[in-house]
Amino acid sequence: MGGFTPERHVSLESGRNVYSKLTAAGVYEVLPLFLSGCIEQQRIFHIPIALLLKDNADDVHDFLLHPEKNYASKALLASIRSEAFALTKTYAQGSIFEPEELTYAALKDRVDFVFIALHGRPGEDGTIQSILEQYDIPYNGSGIAAAALTIDKYATNRCLAEKGFHVADQMIATKEAWIQDPQAWAQTIENRLSYPLIVKPIDDGCSAGVEKITHSAQLLAYASAVFGGQQKNDLHAKNIANTWQTRAKFLVEAFIGNANKTSHFFETTTGLLTHVGPANETIYEIFEPSEVLAAAGILSLEEKFLAGEGHNITPVRLHADPLASETMRKQVRNELERVAKALNIQGYARIDAFVQVDAQQHTTVWIIEINALPALTPATCIFHQSALNGYTPLAFLEAIISYGCTKKNFSHRH
Repeated sequence: MGGFTPERHVSLESGRNVYSKLTAAGVYEVLPLFLSGCIEQQRIFHIPIALLLKDNADDVHDFLLHPEKNYASKALLASIRSEAFALTKTYAQGSIFEPEELTYAALKDRVDFVFIALHGRPGEDGTIQSILEQYDIPYNGSGIAAAALTIDKYATNRCLAEKGFHVADQMIATKEAWIQDPQAWAQTIENRLSYPLIVKPIDDGCSAGVEKITHSAQLLAYASAVFGGQQKNDLHAKNIANTWQTRAKFLVEAFIGNANKTSHFFETTTGLLTHVGPANETIYEIFEPSEVLAAAGILSLEEKFLAGEGHNITPVRLHADPLASETMRKQVRNELERVAKALNIQGYARIDAFVQVDAQQHTTVWIIEINALPALTPATCIFHQSALNGYTPLAFLEAIISYGCTKKNFSHRH
């Protein structure tokens, strides 16, 4: 858990939730591992429970990387631990009170399975998956190739478009072109795509840095913040700069809206789980789609993953007639299963899409993005969706782990 992306706080929340549920089961020895350091020099720490209780990943980073700042609190905690020893020696055996730095090689001798609760790079892009496979450690979610593809929103949509799926028209905006002539750069985008536009990072997990752009000045302010320009006094640019790191390119795509006002149009998010069939084939279990409601038009990280912030309606509302509604939901699930198979998604995932229902009750699904390692915070709707299919939260996590172990054993046999 943890990491360096704008979703590091959600990653901490996901990791804590997975840790809590597996520990409470009473049959697992669970090590909470925090990814710290930096993207160029990753460091893994087995963290004590005290750090696991923090809500802000940056506080954990600070504690791990600057231990000299925490002498006062360490002295207080040592005194409390001494007073509580009569209890902890019985009920908290094996607990650690100081962070322990580990290597991937050391993990090989310590764990039977690694549950990756990191969102964005390097946990969701195939990097950590590749390292774990080098050490023969099974893990959750998709393999290296599928993870590397789905983290790239542009490559994913081009792949899906080539296979006949509905996706938004896209283009990549580069810093190189912007530096040469910002106005010409904006004009090139406007010649290709009309306002409103959606702009977002190409390779973050989801939601971070996503904005709806309605005019040229707004586009230039966004670019200035992303590319590290000088227009920092602009409120819009400030908001973007505070949301995610500067980078050399971002994604611009056509806004998908309800052009036909007579049809039903909504945004949905749908989780899935995979199983190994009797012939060692992958069986896809697509959950009931949830309708997502965004307060400001663009769904935020908080609305997606934090308790009390977002609103999801599961299953999605499609028609007053229950039979007609189920028929249309099945159409959506079938289309999303085709998407998952086309991208070779494994383990579990979350697919965000727009759905349009015409007067003949036919659905058209527009794919927004795929999260190969979706957040597993207590509030995320994938738990609500899995519950409708009969899974408790623990059973859902155990199904993910079971598939990860089976997938590893199957790949070794073949």
